[in-house]
Parts: sequence; structure tokens; C-alpha cells
Amino acid sequence: MVPRPCDSSANGPQHPANLARLGLAFAVGIGCFYLSPTMPPAWTAALLGVLAITLGLVKRPRICRPLAALCAGVLYAQAHTALQLANPFPDALARTPITIEGRIASLPSELDLGRRFLFAVEQASADGQPLPFTGLVRISWYEDAPRLRAGERWRLPVRLKPRHGFANPGGFDFERWLFAQGIKATGSVRRGAGAERLDAGPGPYPLTRARQNLNDHLAAVLGEARALPLVQALVTGDQSGFEPSDWDAMTRTGTSHLVAISGLNLGLIAAVAFFLIRWLWSRRPRLTLALAAPRAAAVGAFLAALAYAALAGFSVSTQRALIMAAVVFAVLFWERTPRHWHALILALIAVLVVDPRAVLAYGFWLSFAAVAVLLFNLGQRLPSRDLWTRWGRAQWAVALGLLPLLLLQFGRASAIAPLVNLVAEPLFTLLLFPLVLATALLSLVPGLSLPLILTAHLLDWCLTALAWIAAFPWAAFAPPLGPLWVWPFAFLGAALLLAPRGLPGRWLGLPLLLPLALVRPPAPGPGEVWFTLLDVGQGLSTVVRTQAGTLVYDAGPSFPSGFSTGAVVVAPFLAAQGIGQVDMLVLSHADRDHAGGAAGLMDRLPVRRVRSGESAALTRPGAKQCRAGDGWDWSGVHFEFLHPPVPQAGVKALTGNDASCVLRIATGSRAILLTGDIATGIESRLVEQYGTGLAADVLVAGHHGSSTSTGAALLDAVNPRLVLFAAGYANPFGFPSTVVAERLAARAVPTLNTAVTGAIELRFGADGAISGPWTWRERSGRIWTHRANQSPAD
Repeated sequence: MVPRPCDSSANGPQHPANLARLGLAFAVGIGCFYLSPTMPPAWTAALLGVLAITLGLVKRPRICRPLAALCAGVLYAQAHTALQLANPFPDALARTPITIEGRIASLPSELDLGRRFLFAVEQASADGQPLPFTGLVRISWYEDAPRLRAGERWRLPVRLKPRHGFANPGGFDFERWLFAQGIKATGSVRRGAGAERLDAGPGPYPLTRARQNLNDHLAAVLGEARALPLVQALVTGDQSGFEPSDWDAMTRTGTSHLVAISGLNLGLIAAVAFFLIRWLWSRRPRLTLALAAPRAAAVGAFLAALAYAALAGFSVSTQRALIMAAVVFAVLFWERTPRHWHALILALIAVLVVDPRAVLAYGFWLSFAAVAVLLFNLGQRLPSRDLWTRWGRAQWAVALGLLPLLLLQFGRASAIAPLVNLVAEPLFTLLLFPLVLATALLSLVPGLSLPLILTAHLLDWCLTALAWIAAFPWAAFAPPLGPLWVWPFAFLGAALLLAPRGLPGRWLGLPLLLPLALVRPPAPGPGEVWFTLLDVGQGLSTVVRTQAGTLVYDAGPSFPSGFSTGAVVVAPFLAAQGIGQVDMLVLSHADRDHAGGAAGLMDRLPVRRVRSGESAALTRPGAKQCRAGDGWDWSGVHFEFLHPPVPQAGVKALTGNDASCVLRIATGSRAILLTGDIATGIESRLVEQYGTGLAADVLVAGHHGSSTSTGAALLDAVNPRLVLFAAGYANPFGFPSTVVAERLAARAVPTLNTAVTGAIELRFGADGAISGPWTWRERSGRIWTHRANQSPAD
């Protein structure tokens, strides 16, 4: 038998199976590009172009054309990224007063103290001189913020800084999120500097203005109803109104996808439109002669889906669902029968062609992976006659198939999601979603808002039920972040368990998944100290690990909005290290930038003991005062408080910065000194009392590098080999100060600043060896990672 040539009609590039392979290779190329730690040099684009063309012209072997598609994907992502990075906001202008003109490019979201929105900068200036900067920025307007409308043109006095966020192991990559949204800088409106509205019209954002008008109408009807954010999310796709507690409850119950307009929602709209239009069209013989009813229904249903996707803001999940719907309706219109996998890959390619940065969105992976899991698990089985059996199998497949992906992306997953979604998905999709949409549209008619109000009460009960379920400790689990090798085995294990029953070796799926739960990260040995100074912005948090226990010194700041670094930085870091409790929490003093995150941390992890220099001001049950001379030993590591002193009769107790707990940690001949926010006056007292007993290899500079701390006397006594600053990038205080920097430079003491490096890690061995320092921005940096040479001051 003579084999067919590889470019024949059955196997050529135009064949659907081959087109799917080429499209998948193109998508893989885009994903590979974003794994690069830095932007490749320009000459690589020319090389990739030559490779893509050369391999594309080669007919054999068959791998050549997929390789060409992969090179094309890398090239396309590189070109798109180069355009985005071509005009960055300069570090030199961070927090410099500037003026920008442009339009509000998003739905303004309400904050406790103001409003936040995206702003499309058309021109910028400083001191009357034009600046070469345009693009999308994220603006917060605090205090006296006027009512803002999408599309309005404004002249705003602002302070901006480049795309920058916390950088810590196990933490959320805010810079990745900003980059994926196309945001170049973030900042706030300067108070009292005279903002001016230049144009009240919607400009190029009429759809966004229409969505805002509908959101405002819903808010006017429902008032302070707890379900208002859920109604807005289901009708317009705006999720900004949810409280952190709502997100936490939905995450722990695995129901976050219910508030994201996705395939089920859009498919329901399209299906209703299809059958309604087909029924109406078939009742008019003249219309059916012009165009068959199924074809007319396919066109109408797609337009209905398109309208709803536009109302939802064209999120990634909505784009995927819309493209899938387009494929289905195209099949109905032209009477074709492509495979489901081909339709999914077509949707994948279309989303990435529109914006290759979509691959950076967590929802992108979850959206496509969920559909792929269902196709893989259910598409190869005979259909069951029992609807609940099919539905239950689908929930099991999605929960198991997405488990490794959820743990890899978020560090935790819901244990109760399959059971909850067994009821919640049909309830939301088939009853609540149509009810919300219908009553929301009905409420636009004057006098017909009662049905929407009653629906909101029903949603309120549902949210209360989810919060009750989420409160169970076993509702979610967060295993430690294992080594890289466990993840390929985990994905393979999930695939085997979801494979058809006749496949040999399916049982191997379970042991392949076990390393996710059983393999733990490495831990310190006897006499070892693993020290991590976390990046919490303008605040302080340090984690000290030994074989016998874990100490957290300060928990970083919290904010009136409810954001807490203890919850979003410290707790995820500890969970990623496999740490289930904090043995000692030291809150140096009661200032919010040191103790504010404690509540968020303690809500997520048990804390055995709490010590503070201002224990009475913390209002924390069980918190005790740290006193000079108190100490303890953990597996050969000695911890000792050096300050504040034991109170004496007639002597006023210290408060504020000078009450900070000073802690010295020693193992063998090595030591670390943590001084909180004490000023030079207290430093001098410590030098008089302890002298060279303060000696330490690593010193965390007092008060974030303020000129009032880290004085010459302390440096002479400590004689550090390394000084670390815990400061926020472009902070308004100018920390670390020039005075302290020059003082350290004169002594040739190297320094590191979390504002520039992210989290800083060192390891002290029992034999006196010091490993590190390692900085998180250097270890985990990607193309979107902000790399500043120094922390700019105000």
C-alpha cells in the first residue's frame, strides 16, 4: 500500500485535524514566550520569523509545520509585548506631581474612601512640559471624589508609579494582573490640585457607559441589599462590588465561576433565543422561503449571545463562550459537523489572536481547562439515561480535572465543590440567572421593580447558605507548595483517573496525585535558621523558621478597604512552606503598618502565643508584653528580647515606636537583630546596656530606613554584614533616607530593600555558614516584573 503524501487533502494543513494541531502549537508558542524571565532581544524576532517561514515550507517531516506554528506564536506574543512595553512609565517620575488628560476607560468602582477606575491617558505633562507617556493607568480618587461616568474626559493632577506590586513566594502576582490588563502605571489623584472635567460625553466608550447606567439603575432599585453585587455581576459582568468575605466564601465552596458570565450563562441566552426565533420564523411561510428557520434562528441566537457578551464586558470566559457559540451556529447555518475539540481549539486561538496576554489570566486557564476536562471525560463515554448521573459525573470530572491547576495557581482548592455545585450550578444557571436577568430588564419599566427586589432577597438567602458552608474548616484545603516535579505527575494522575474505564493503568492516577498531599517542602534542621523578610510594602513582616517552631515578627499593614497583608501575603507564604500554625507572633508595637495585618493572619492560621511592645493597645486576647531578658530556645536557636525594659515604679511606660520589641536571634556564632521602629535615642540606651552583645550579621534597619533610626552608635555596636530595609516602593516618606544610606555606604555595608528586590531570604546553618541572600524578584521574575534600580523617594 502506497502511503499518502503528507500534504494530501486528508493530511494537509487544510484538514481540520491538522489545523487544530497547528492552532494548538501556535497557542503553546504564546504560552512559552511568557515563561521567559526577561524580554528577548530584538534580533530573536527576526530569527523566529525566518524559522517560521522555513519550517512552514517544509512538507516533511510532519513535525515541521507545528514547529512553524509554535515559532509564529512566540513571534506574535513578542511583537505584541514589545508594543506594550515600548512606552513605559519611567521610574524617575514615580510619585512626581504630574497632570494627565484622557478618558475614563472602565466602570468606576466604589471604595470606602473614594473611587477607582481605569484611565486612558492621551497626554501628560509635568511643570507645564509635555511628557512622552500615553496608555492605560489605574487611578484611585480618595476623599471628595465626584460622581464619575465612563467615557468622561478629564484633566487630573496625579502621582503615578510604574506597574508594581508585592513580590513574595506563594503570593498573588499583582504585576502579572496589571500587565494582562494592559495597565502601565498606577496612582492617585492629588488632593486640592484642581481636577477638571473636560467632556461629559461617553466618547469611544458608549457600551461601557451603557453598562454603568444599568449598574446605577440596579443600585437605585436594590439600595443596600447584600445581593446587589451578585445581581450586577450576573447582569453586567461587574464584580467590583463583592466584599473580600464574599469572595472567600465562594472560593472555599468552589462557586466563584457562578458569578462569572461564562458558557452556561451565554449558552442559555443563545438557546432560548434560538428556539424562540425558530418557532416564530417557522410560523411565517414567506420568511421560511427566504431563509430556513434553523438558519435564521442560528443567526438570531448568535446576535443575542453577542449582545449579552457585550453587556458583560467581553471577559475571557465570555469571549471563549461566544466563539464556541459562533462555531456551533456556523455548523447549523452551513450544515457542517466539526469535532468538539476543533471548536475548542478554534476558540482558544481566536481569544489569543485578539489578545495574547489572555494566557496570563487565571480565568483563561480555568475556563478552557474546564471545557477540555468535560470533553475528555464525557465525550468518550456512552451517554447515561439518568440526568443526575451525567450531572454528577460532570461535577466530579471538573473538580478532579481542575484540582492540580487550582492548587498550582491559587495554592488552595475547595473540598466540597462537587457536592455544592451539584445543586448550585443548576439552581443558579437554570433558575436564578434567568430570573435575575428577566427581573432586571423588567425593572427598567417604571413601577415594575418589585420582582427584582424579591429576587434579590432569594439571592441573599443563597449567599447566606454559601457563607455557612464555607465556614466549615474542612470546606477547603491548602497543601504546601511542593517541588516542581510533583505537578507533571499530578496532571497525569488526574488525566488517568478521568480516562475511559477500559484504559489499562487507570489506577496509577491515584498514586500520581498523592505527592501533592504527601511531599512537603524542605524544612530547617537542628540549629538552622531560615529567615525571610517579606515584601509588604510600607510596613514590616519577617518570618523566622527553625526545626522546632515558626516565629512571625510583625504582620504588615492593613487598610480601611479591608485589605490585609497578613491575609494576602504572610498567610499564603506560610501555607506555601507547609506551615500550619504560628508558634510565636511578635507585634513590635501597635502601629498599623506593623500590627495591622495580624487580624488577617490570625483568621487564617492558628497562633499559639502573641507578644508585643504595646500589648494593651492591640485589643488582642492573650497578647502579652515583651520584656528585656525574656527568651527561649528552639532546637539550638536562641531568641531573646532586648527591649522594652521591665517597667519600674514611677517611670512612664514607653509607647509608640520606642516601645518596639527588639529581638535578637542567635545560632552558633551568627545572629540577626530586629529593632522595629525604635529611634536613635533608644538605640543609644541599648548600646550602653549591651555593647558588643548587640553584634549581628544581619540587621533589619529600624523604622524602614528613617533618618531617625539606624544611627552610627548602633551600627558600630552591631557591625552588620548586611542591612535590610522593609519599605514600600515610591513611598511618600522617602524611606530609606539618604542619611542612612550614606552612613552605611561609608562603612561599606551592603544593603537590600524589599521595595526593589521583593522578599529576601537567608539561611543560617548550625555550622555558622550563611546561604543567600536570595531575592524573589530575581528568582521568579518574568517579562512583566518591575525591576527598579532604586526605590524612588517623593
